Amino acid sequence: MQVYFSPSYTAAGHDFETTRKAGWIADSLVRLPIDGVQIVAPEPMAIYQLERVHAPVYVKAVRTGEPRELAISNGFSWDAGLWTAVCASNGGASSAVVEALRTKQNAGSLSSGLHHASTASGKGYCTFNGLAIGAREALDAGARRVLILDLDAHCGGGTAVMVRDWPGVVHLDVSVSSFDLYDREESGRSTMDIVLAADRYLPTITRRLRALHDLPFDLVIYNAGMDPHQASPGGIPGITFATLAERERLVFAWARERRIPVAFVLAGGYLSPDLSQDDLVGLHRLTIGTAALSNADHPLETGSIMASAYAGPHRATEGFSFDANGRKSDAGFHADVLDDEDDDPSAYNLDLFCELTAENQERFLNERLQYAGRPDAFLEELLAGQRKS
Repeated sequence: MQVYFSPSYTAAGHDFETTRKAGWIADSLVRLPIDGVQIVAPEPMAIYQLERVHAPVYVKAVRTGEPRELAISNGFSWDAGLWTAVCASNGGASSAVVEALRTKQNAGSLSSGLHHASTASGKGYCTFNGLAIGAREALDAGARRVLILDLDAHCGGGTAVMVRDWPGVVHLDVSVSSFDLYDREESGRSTMDIVLAADRYLPTITRRLRALHDLPFDLVIYNAGMDPHQASPGGIPGITFATLAERERLVFAWARERRIPVAFVLAGGYLSPDLSQDDLVGLHRLTIGTAALSNADHPLETGSIMASAYAGPHRATEGFSFDANGRKSDAGFHADVLDDEDDDPSAYNLDLFCELTAENQERFLNERLQYAGRPDAFLEELLAGQRKS
């Protein structure tokens, strides 16, 4: 699987996380390779490609710095390196689209900072909208219908405005924040949800994907934000490493079942006192690992997805937190759920856990340590009750 990255992604002189994160992830893929993933330098975005979807006066402002208020509408201060950086990152998004369409396999780019940008300005540290650019490239290449799936924490208002009149594009947006909120006429073609409770997050994504029924898509362009995570600024308590691993499983399993290639970009995810650089990189590696597993026709299971993200058990900070009752509060505790080398009596099968209803998941987490037998036996007992009812 080709994943596009160029050092030019970080060419702008801004010490902002979105311009550094791609480099961290690329470094991690060299140190801890994911099977089947090849890092490739993209072709930089050309002016004519940008002007297919962005106003020429805005494109010129980003390139030259004038008029200044337009050049800095993305929220950055302007410098000459900005043009190089955004042409590289948006070129990566475009290259992933072209590669996915050509091979009918998943491809991706380590790009982020895309979905708030609109036709004539930037916003929210987004300069050009690589999602809309990619959709335009796909349609021009002969795609009949493209799904833009935006699972960043924030609403994708720029994308919504740009593609709302493109009949070949469906825009599905599930957010956990009202930033960049936009008016949306509810229809079967494009939807927006703001989810404010962790137990509604995965069910909402599942419901929206199922509601597409058997609409034929030639491509999914996936804005795979990791900022819904509970430790990322603006995330929701209860959306954990394992929740996001299960989200990636849902997305790529849905696409693979329908034989639709996915072109992904990485979107939001930010450091905090509770989210280290290694943890943040690991969250984004969930997307890359799941895409690679899907390409290789491996079973898509939450445990194997988490293992692919870390090339083994997760050893960073996020996976070892405890709540006030002494329970592990994040199912990303890989030493328990993946290997169980020490025959840990509290270990359990995460894939079985994900089959439980929300009510039974809560009961399991509250009662598993008091259960007389092994937790997997308790899981089977709860699942058996579900199947009878």
